[in-house]
Amino acid sequence: QVPFVESGGGLVEPGGSLRLSCAGAGDSVSDEIMTWHRQAPKKPREWVATLFPGGATFYADSVKGRFTVSRDEAKNTMYLEMISLLPEDTAMYYCQKHGTTTWGQGTQVTVSS
Repeated sequence: QVPFVESGGGLVEPGGSLRLSCAGAGDSVSDEIMTWHRQAPKKPREWVATLFPGGATFYADSVKGRFTVSRDEAKNTMYLEMISLLPEDTAMYYCQKHGTTTWGQGTQVTVSS
């Protein structure tokens, strides 16, 4: 069983918005360092954002100011709010607990007109 399940991806036009979800399935998003990553076609997986238990967040330069990571502990879910999407944001998006090696199935984000 994968520890987290990603959802919320889709096709959106440039400049549009999406909110991705990372729901705990076999694990908890609470009190953990949680991360978002993405992998575009024919490119290596890259780090996108990190959410610390105290609420501190860090972002890759390419998404800073456009993406916001948050967490709802009651729903055991982490979110990635994405605005002003660009074609280069097109990728499969994954969430993961820091320090682990298991990946979920991801959710596809496609930014295209």
